[in-house]
Amino acid sequence: MVSIDHVTHKILTYFPYVLVLMDMRYEGVKCGKDGSVDNHMEMGKKLLAAGQLADALSHFHAAVDGDPKNYMAYYRRATVFLAMGKSKSALPDLSRVIELKPDFTSARLQRGKLLLKQGRLDEAESDFKKVLKSNHSDKEEKEATSQLAKSDELQRLVAQAQQSYSSKDYATAAAQLDAIIETCVWDVTSREMRAECFIQMGEMGKAISDLKALSKLKNDNTQAFYRLSTIYYNLGDHEMSLNEVRECLKLDPDHKECFSHYKQVKKVNKQIQSAEELIREQRYEDAVSKYEAVIKTEPNVRQFSLLAKERICHALSQAQQGSRAVSVCSEVLQSDPENVNMLKDRAEAYVQDEQYEEAIKDYENAAKHSENDHQIKEGLERAQRLLKQSQRRDYYKILGVKRTAQKKEIIRAYRKLAQQWHPDNFQDPEEKKKAEKKFIDIAQAKEVLTDPEMRTKFDHGEDPMDPESQQGHHHPFNGGFHGFQGFNPFGSGPFNFKFNFN
Repeated sequence: MVSIDHVTHKILTYFPYVLVLMDMRYEGVKCGKDGSVDNHMEMGKKLLAAGQLADALSHFHAAVDGDPKNYMAYYRRATVFLAMGKSKSALPDLSRVIELKPDFTSARLQRGKLLLKQGRLDEAESDFKKVLKSNHSDKEEKEATSQLAKSDELQRLVAQAQQSYSSKDYATAAAQLDAIIETCVWDVTSREMRAECFIQMGEMGKAISDLKALSKLKNDNTQAFYRLSTIYYNLGDHEMSLNEVRECLKLDPDHKECFSHYKQVKKVNKQIQSAEELIREQRYEDAVSKYEAVIKTEPNVRQFSLLAKERICHALSQAQQGSRAVSVCSEVLQSDPENVNMLKDRAEAYVQDEQYEEAIKDYENAAKHSENDHQIKEGLERAQRLLKQSQRRDYYKILGVKRTAQKKEIIRAYRKLAQQWHPDNFQDPEEKKKAEKKFIDIAQAKEVLTDPEMRTKFDHGEDPMDPESQQGHHHPFNGGFHGFQGFNPFGSGPFNFKFNFN
């Protein structure tokens, strides 16, 4: 079922066309000296009735050029402009109609409504009053009376809004301006005041919306672009800030405020882009340095400091710098405790630092705010496996190396411990038995951590030497100490170790 509002909207959309057809009753339409103007008028009317607005406009342009004193040519061209949504172009034509024919009430009424939308209330009120004093129809009288009452109410609201604004009661002023702008949709002054109210209230999204409208409503509005750029900058959106300040400089290349701001935004934007490129290239330490430079370049905008620290946290976690990453991530999370990316990065840093319980807490907290994030789910499962693993056997701890240790470091630690715990070094049966077990653990640790595939499994919480998780697979150490028959870690025969450390 079609709503009343929809039908009303359709009627209002075609109202300008109806006016043109009705106004054929006006005399004095004949214009031009050779009939060509009449031809353009006739063609324009037909095209307008057919909804071919661009073609109709061309003919009415020709009619105006052919007879600059033909008020109906201006009126019909204004009607086409209105149908095309070009009210700025329609207004001068309506004024010209009234200048040529002051008693043309339809044109005056139409101009009054446009002036009302622009917030030019005194001028609109004058038009409505003159319609009521002229020879008008009942419909025009009703319309003019209604519009005049609306204008009076708007005058009252404007005075109240100005008073509220002067008293710094920005919330009340904004509400009053809402009511004004609902009718005066093209009112530059009211939108400027409301944008300032929103800025003072901290509602930057609404301020941006008004300023964007102002940049279109007012020609060469450099101030609107400058304000937009500074708002985006203070929000930490360097790219949008750069876009808006460039628009300002397009209008006025010598604009002092915009040029000064442009240099600062461009510098910060370049540093951030360079840092992100370094992260993509996995040059994490260089990226950290670049983001530290961002903080020095713009120490007064908190959002840039938070952004820089957030990305430093990420870079450090990717660089396996767990302890440093935890410190920076925690600083960001104090200001933004629900930052999912920071929770994920800190959780990864905790894993690197072998603080598995803390990692689990961060992953669980992140999951509350991003339920369908597979990275969180996988990270949580991994942290839980590693926690369980740490409560059993940890090959890194057996060799006394960090999880980030390189293969050479692992082998060096293994040789030192193998020499220390070689069973031949112990004569007491109990001590020898203990040494055998320790030696097996050391050998297994070396075997796992120097094999890339086995180490990867272990790093993901799976013990390649655990029969329960590796059922059906052969393990070189399952036979206990005697399983080493034929196996010589140093290449010198079964357990005839010779250590030559240069």
